[in-house]
Amino acid sequence: MSKRFKILLKKFLIWKYQHISDKQFIRIASAIIGLLAGLGAVLLKNFTHWIQHLLELEFIKDVHIAFFFIFPLIGLFLVRMIKRYVIKKKVGHGIPSTLFAISKLKGILPRHQMWSSIITAPLTVGFGGSVGLEGPTVATGAALGSNFARLMHLNQTTRTLLIGAAAAGAMSSIFKAPIAAIVFAVEIFSLELTLASMIPLLLASITAVLTSYFFFGDDVLLHFNIEDKFQLNDVFFYVLLGVFSAGVSIYFSKIYLGIGAFFRDFKGAHKRLLFGGILLGVMVFLVPPLFGEGYSTINNILKGNVEGVISNNIFNIEVDNILVIIAFLLGLVLLKVIATALTFGAGGVGGVFAPTLFTGSISGYVLALIINNSNLFSHQLSSTNFAMVGMAGLMAGILQAPLTAIFLIAELTGGYELFIPLMIVASISFLITRYYIPHNLYATELAKKGQLMTHNKDKNVLMLMDVDKVIETNFIILYPGMNLGDIVQKAVVKSSRNHFPVVNNENEFLGILRLDDIRSIMFEKKLYKKVEARSLMQTAPEVIDYDKDTMEVIMNKFKSTAAWNLPVIKDGKYHGFISKSRLLTAYRRKLIDVTA
Repeated sequence: MSKRFKILLKKFLIWKYQHISDKQFIRIASAIIGLLAGLGAVLLKNFTHWIQHLLELEFIKDVHIAFFFIFPLIGLFLVRMIKRYVIKKKVGHGIPSTLFAISKLKGILPRHQMWSSIITAPLTVGFGGSVGLEGPTVATGAALGSNFARLMHLNQTTRTLLIGAAAAGAMSSIFKAPIAAIVFAVEIFSLELTLASMIPLLLASITAVLTSYFFFGDDVLLHFNIEDKFQLNDVFFYVLLGVFSAGVSIYFSKIYLGIGAFFRDFKGAHKRLLFGGILLGVMVFLVPPLFGEGYSTINNILKGNVEGVISNNIFNIEVDNILVIIAFLLGLVLLKVIATALTFGAGGVGGVFAPTLFTGSISGYVLALIINNSNLFSHQLSSTNFAMVGMAGLMAGILQAPLTAIFLIAELTGGYELFIPLMIVASISFLITRYYIPHNLYATELAKKGQLMTHNKDKNVLMLMDVDKVIETNFIILYPGMNLGDIVQKAVVKSSRNHFPVVNNENEFLGILRLDDIRSIMFEKKLYKKVEARSLMQTAPEVIDYDKDTMEVIMNKFKSTAAWNLPVIKDGKYHGFISKSRLLTAYRRKLIDVTA
């Protein structure tokens, strides 16, 4: 940052403090962030389409057919090189990295995140990586919001709000669904839905969707027109779709997390790249609908054009054979999550939103086909309606965002004709999936580490607290062999504390000696050389593990033991003490900051 820019920024900040209230500035900032997030979405989408257009040019068409499996590997290799030699820093996985920044980094996202996903995500998807662009778009917008807030010297609460506004702007720009985008920001980032947060989210969503209209006109990502209205006798079948969507969601989550864990055990980024890239390339070569985001496949399904989905493959499937069609479509559902997980495992950058819509649309369509061609039912269902509602079912299950699912599909269909089936399917899928998978794919790893922001305000406050600020280390240390005389003269007399840690020569914690433990004998000089610390100390009621225990766990340890002071162990060694009074004081201060 140049000296001249710093001077101008300082002058602007002084002018802002004098002429614009905080509330007004947050609203202005939200509109700006929405515009930037919209532009980020436009850049990501256009760059991806440009890469895909290059791969379809005449001079490589022959290679395109013969060596189709090479393209994903090339894309992943380019991403690897850019990460290593251009960015030189870790590129987070979209929304999970943003959630981590909110919960553990006070909403501070690295500056490179403002542009790194704009390069790496299109290379991943454009060359055939089976992931989506929504996550990287949200991450780009969130980084813009975070760094804008830092530049303007805004506090942590406002920074988090602008990150949410950027996320709403990104989703609004992608799908042209401003209401669903706001709901998405609230559900995924656990924002409080108050008037203070609602207006910034609304402004960001509006400016972003206007940006999208400016560049893309009336063109929409998903093309769908409702031809068959909802009927009361369809309810039972939508209940079945809800259960089926839950089953697919559980399968998707389990396989995705399992493959992710498998790749984390792989040693060497190059090995992961080759193994994942080759497998992905073979899958894409054999089943071309797995190539890229898959929105062309989704749109074919929504139009009922199954031939456009199954005709482009090496198996020469007959469109007249309904059983083969159903088997092929079910195969797409099963294989999409594997292709997505392989893309991430090999080092690709993207999101799971598009794969969720892909599997959801096909799942709904397949279930309708099965029912329509079954002898068990004489009822005929709208397969395209089921495809559309199926997307909501998978969003509610995999992403665990049922309200986003309902409002997004409602906005995409241009009305509320499918509102009742959307509510039925989304709620059933969400409730069943949540029973088996407690957290969505964005948050599972963070939840395991106790680093996930939720709508539980108490847990959020505890998570945002800094454990280092409540640890006290100014205690006089005792050793088990110290006699009573040394304890009194070297510790009690020189300390204002009423308890002392007892450790061995390796600084490993052994116990606590309290002033009350020696009060009755501390003036008995005849005992000064006879009694040692090891016979006076007590075992601590609980020990706090600095490396493992979250603030919530620490608070629960105080509750369960009724202790006022607990020792802290770091790397297996004594580190200090945390007092209940200091912990509660820090909690109250953080609560005031969060709810300000």
